[in-house]
Order: sequence, then structure tokens, then C-alpha cells
Amino acid sequence: MPKFYARRRVSILAAFTGLIASLGLFNSPTASAALPTPVSAATARTYLASLTVATENRTGYDRDLFPTWITISGTCNTREYILKRDGSNVVTDSACAATSGSWYSVYDGATWTAASDVDIDHLVPLAEAWDSGASAWTTAQRQAFANDVTRPQLLAVTDNVNQSKGDQDPAEWMPSLSSYACTYVRAWVQVKYYYNLKVDSAEKTKLSSVLNGC
Repeated sequence: MPKFYARRRVSILAAFTGLIASLGLFNSPTASAALPTPVSAATARTYLASLTVATENRTGYDRDLFPTWITISGTCNTREYILKRDGSNVVTDSACAATSGSWYSVYDGATWTAASDVDIDHLVPLAEAWDSGASAWTTAQRQAFANDVTRPQLLAVTDNVNQSKGDQDPAEWMPSLSSYACTYVRAWVQVKYYYNLKVDSAEKTKLSSVLNGC
């Protein structure tokens, strides 16, 4: 079973846990992210072939151009909604804030028992979306992208892993848990296809390489 961690002071143990999990030596995790199931590898390959290849341009990017988090249901905003969806035995207060539960991070194989240790990752980062077409969208369209709980675009992961990923695409960053690689790239391609976003040449090469092994 993945270990439960208190905070970043055990990051070495968390990294070791991720390594062991990537080797398949743990049984199924206590809780796993409930990311909407991405399209199949075959469909992803078809989608990828149709995406426009272009050089990215970050001119004018500002995260505030992608409003987060919005109300999704009742008193729950997007972050709170994903924490409830992706966690196990999650208890929330009247404001929908998670007061207890556990969260398994599919990126590194760590399990956390404090919501503060978990970030909600935009699988296709906001800046990456801007670079590849979202700069031409309206604010309403960017808000919809940033809070999309229907496509495989948002998931709860270890906070510092999400921060190390930053705005990088799969040519620059992939989850350390190799068993998640196929799911990750299938989701990436599905989101880019749905939103008609472009890919750069290195990104497409990496996506193709991973998908060919799925």
C-alpha cells in the first residue's frame, strides 16, 4: 500500500514510494484519481494526426485571463469538487472545504491525508493552452477550459509535483509513475483535440512515441 505522509519533510520517502509504485510493487492504491476516462490510444493517435503543428507563442499570457475557481455544484468550487471526486472518504464542511480524507497522486504514487498537500493540476496547463490557441479565446471560453470537470483535464496530485511540472508539455515533463504515461498522453491529446489547440513539433513527437507504446 502507498504510505501516508504528513508533509514535505517526508519528500524523500514520497519519492521512494513513487519509485516503488512505478515498479509495480504496491497493490492497488487506497484511493485513486477519478479522472474522466480518456479516449483510447487508437483514437488519440487519430486525434493527434489531425492537430495543427505550429510554433508556440506566449506573448500576452497572464494566468488571470483564465478565471479559477468557479462554483460547480452547491457551495463547491472547482477545486473542492475535484478534491471530493478524486479522494477517498472525503469529509467536507458546510462550505465544501475538505476536512478529512485521502488523496492518491497518480503522477508520483504518493498518498496524502491533508487537502493542503494536494494541488488540482490542469493536465494541459493554462499557459500551454494560451501558447497553442487560447490567446484568441474569450474570457468565458478560457474560464470554461480552466474549470472543465467533464474532459480529462483536472485531477488532484501532489502539490510540489504539480509545481515542478509547471507549464511544461509532454516533451519536457512526464509523470514519474511510468504506468500512468499512456493515460496522461491520451488525456492530453483528447483535451487539445476538443479545444482545437495546436501542438509544437517536439510535443507531437513525444506524444506519438508514447502512444505507439500504448
